[in-house]
Amino acid sequence: MVQIHPGVFFYKGDKIMSILVMGADGYIGNRLREEMPEASFSNDKIYTLDDAQREVAKFNPTILINCIGYTGTTVEDCELNQDKTLMCNTYVPLLLAEVCLRNKIKFVHISSGCLYHFDYFKDLDIEEEDIPDFLDLYYCRSKIYSEAALSALLDEHPFLILRFRIPLDNRDHPKNLLTKLIKYKQVIDIPNSVSYVPDFINAMKHLINVEANGIYNIVNKGGLRYPELMEVYKKYVPDFEYRVIEYEQLNLIRTNLILSIKKLEATGFVMRDIHDVLEEAVLGTLNKG
Repeated sequence: MVQIHPGVFFYKGDKIMSILVMGADGYIGNRLREEMPEASFSNDKIYTLDDAQREVAKFNPTILINCIGYTGTTVEDCELNQDKTLMCNTYVPLLLAEVCLRNKIKFVHISSGCLYHFDYFKDLDIEEEDIPDFLDLYYCRSKIYSEAALSALLDEHPFLILRFRIPLDNRDHPKNLLTKLIKYKQVIDIPNSVSYVPDFINAMKHLINVEANGIYNIVNKGGLRYPELMEVYKKYVPDFEYRVIEYEQLNLIRTNLILSIKKLEATGFVMRDIHDVLEEAVLGTLNKG
């Protein structure tokens, strides 16, 4: 990787590849700012094609990464703000994709893995070709809408859709799974696919470098049971107490599932097992809190 000037990401042959990150002040946008300082960043609002075209003209990127999205404090906020949810999670990705198509820019869209019903007793790990069917939450519906529309273009256009799920990070943040569980002090005991943010970013860089297109599940290998994370945390904060509850006691609609990463691994990327990053996540969160 060679840094030439702000906005330049790497050389591909004799061609300079420059990246623009949209949604720079969001959780993932901010993390990319830390990990990819050579990229350009914008937090301007996108309401129309003209807005999107203005950003492209301003930065002239080779690659545009869309981090714009809305989840609220919890996904219940999406039920209360459906117009905002639909705009951020469905309309904006399509506006940006259309402008990328018109300007021959590679479009990288941060999607979600929370798109499926899952039966732990019958279902195999969910692959990218499986049709999303979890319409129970408006947040999930809005993500399914955008992914379905973008998928129609994948055969002919170099779009890259990255499914990100339940972020675990190595720093304190309201979106960090560890931060949330410390606050709640009660957890369910069901294995779930989780994206460790540093590994997610490395996987994204890898897929861009190998010029991958299509949909990819970007989660760590294996399923995390939340008590496993809590026990690692207790190793460093012995006085911390939590309790395990049944899923039904949450009285909330949530997806619980395992995503396959065979497609990602087939590109040559080695994803760490989720259990191999727990200590790193806990120590980082404690030290960078």
